[in-house]
Amino acid sequence: MPANVTRRPISSKIPPFELLSRHCADILASEGMDIERRCMQHGTTSVAEHSLSVTLAGCALAQHLRIPVNERALLRGMLLHDYFLYDWHVPDPSHRFHGFRHPGFARANAVRDFGVDRLEQNMIARHMFPLTPIPPSSREGWILCVVDKYVATRETIGGFVHRHLLRRASIASRGGERTHA
Repeated sequence: MPANVTRRPISSKIPPFELLSRHCADILASEGMDIERRCMQHGTTSVAEHSLSVTLAGCALAQHLRIPVNERALLRGMLLHDYFLYDWHVPDPSHRFHGFRHPGFARANAVRDFGVDRLEQNMIARHMFPLTPIPPSSREGWILCVVDKYVATRETIGGFVHRHLLRRASIASRGGERTHA
């Protein structure tokens, strides 16, 4: 990354939601985010919800550990990391190998719609490491990479747990009878 990137710890006195509003208002109000709100990511979580969760968790992690970061790039790169703008669950030949290909689509869309800088582009393009072979080259990219996997796992397992609890509640409400679907 360029040597002129200014990094400092994010103040723990500023709530992550305030930082999100400060640095990402244009993204949050965009048509692309409207598309993300309609596309599913993991379980019952939309792409927009997932991106917001990653952004807030990554910001909180950087604050808690007092990691010197480029605050604006960290938040914008995290929010745009899955800015691929399609529902990958819809059968379509262009959605094949989504896990490998979506970082490139997200990066291109973020450049087109928001003119993201080199640091943000690198974060977006490399957030799927090790599924994609080249690791992030910045601490901001590594924060995104780790937090994205944590949040995605939580969303996916949370969906399984939620469905399991609903199934158990349904069985209990029928007096313990099990039905096979």
